[in-house]
Amino acid sequence: MKTKILFFIAFFIFFLSNVGVASKSEDATNDTIKVVCSPRLYDLTSNWVSEYSKLNQNAKIKVTKVYDEKSGNLVEDGNCLYILSDESLRGEKNQSVWRMMAGVDAVVPVVASSCVYLEELSSKGITSTNFALLFSDSQSRNWNTILKNGSKNQVNVYGLKGEANMMAIANFLKIEPAKVAIREFETTSEMIAELNKDNYGIGLCYVSNLIDPKTKNILNGVALLPIDRNSNGKIDSNEKIYNDLAAFLRGLWVGKYPKELYQSIYAVSKSAPADDKAIAFLSWVITDGQKVLNESGFGNLAYNLRESNLNTLHKTEVVAKPTNVVSVIFVVAMTLVLVIALFFVIDLLVQRLRSPKTAPVVASHTSSYLNEKSIDIQDGLYFDKSHTWAFMERDGLISIGIDDFLQHVTGPISKIRMKSAGEEVRKGETFLTIIQEGKQLNIKAPVSGKIKSFNEKLLSNAGLVNSSPYTEGWIYRIEPASWLRDTQFLIIAQGYREWIMMEFLHLKDFLAVALRANYGENAQVVLQDGGEIKDGVLKELSTEVLEDFQSLFLDSSK
Repeated sequence: MKTKILFFIAFFIFFLSNVGVASKSEDATNDTIKVVCSPRLYDLTSNWVSEYSKLNQNAKIKVTKVYDEKSGNLVEDGNCLYILSDESLRGEKNQSVWRMMAGVDAVVPVVASSCVYLEELSSKGITSTNFALLFSDSQSRNWNTILKNGSKNQVNVYGLKGEANMMAIANFLKIEPAKVAIREFETTSEMIAELNKDNYGIGLCYVSNLIDPKTKNILNGVALLPIDRNSNGKIDSNEKIYNDLAAFLRGLWVGKYPKELYQSIYAVSKSAPADDKAIAFLSWVITDGQKVLNESGFGNLAYNLRESNLNTLHKTEVVAKPTNVVSVIFVVAMTLVLVIALFFVIDLLVQRLRSPKTAPVVASHTSSYLNEKSIDIQDGLYFDKSHTWAFMERDGLISIGIDDFLQHVTGPISKIRMKSAGEEVRKGETFLTIIQEGKQLNIKAPVSGKIKSFNEKLLSNAGLVNSSPYTEGWIYRIEPASWLRDTQFLIIAQGYREWIMMEFLHLKDFLAVALRANYGENAQVVLQDGGEIKDGVLKELSTEVLEDFQSLFLDSSK
């Protein structure tokens, strides 16, 4: 029987290898993907093509640069894909072209590693308000304006030529672009050379231009200038993303860097891609190809944007017109597959009849991994994207607690820091801190009102939040200030179930980036085989990763 099956398989392969020759030769000249890119994105695009070609050895992709970015007619060839920066695309006359965001760059302020005030800048940072004052008048262009340290040393500001660069800085500083008076250079290397001669200067450029190709880190001789986003005069622990490239790019992805300084990278074509080879390449770029972004000094796309892009790409219907040869191959192949399958079925039945019967072995299920089916979502409650819930009791007070997702992700909670009765809480502001072995997360209130009581049992048994988050683990009873208005922004159970599914995908994406940056090959410490999330996944991660979780999953819910 097996001999016959092997005979049919050999005949099948021989037949296809001969019949398929004609079709391969006909398509050989039509399978090259042409990619045109902005000059400063040439290395990134080439890296994408190189990595993709290693995985798809039959892929043929040709990369060329746009040489006249200001022509206004970049996207002319309907058979090309384009990888363009904000500045290139902004000048495109045909704004109806198809575009898809593929990555993120950022304009960053830098100083020389020998800067006299580097240590002070590392602890204090620079605020957008003080930075903007440098451009108000010549008398203000000194280090005292930035650091309030009494220094009269002049600040020289350097940058690269380019409208997008200046627009980003102007938006960040909330001033007119014409007021951003800097000394401009053609290349980053020229700017850095000048900066190293000036221990009192500040440079402005793209972070992707600062990457050492050998070390994959920030070039020697320059340091990223920390930005004090909350203007409190110091760089807080959750703002410490400027020490190395990996930390900065993670902060960029999480949202710890000012959005005004982000610069988008787009995949563009004259119309929505319809060629299956082009769609396959773009699909890879926004999924597995995202790791190439970090290696080249660019930021990754957020998970929800990747999913949206994939859905957009694959909504395009590719209409193929099969040739007669392809039709013949398909019919013959299906016939042979069915014949071979029939032989396998007959052979399997014969073997079963000959073999003795044995009792089935029942495998025990002991793994404790986490997915959307693990989460208890109770009907009748209102849920908030801060991972809290709210319920109006019969006496009109609102019971509030944290949801089952958050307690599963954090693991055993050792302590809860609560506000006192009589204190006011406002929706979207911190009203609770959960602590696990010294690491903490600040939770935002789902509604506004006055605290009437808190769950005193949690003072001695914080674990009630883990074992019974919706009943014994409640946290506050609140007298609502604007219940009807607040509920308009809350979600009931069915909508929350759908959102939780997306939140798990978001969590997997977050962990993939965090683990790669912090643990490298030891990612299995928090993930089960197959990439399943362990219950209590945050318990085994560093404080730094917990801060990133805070920014991305809790602070962004406001």
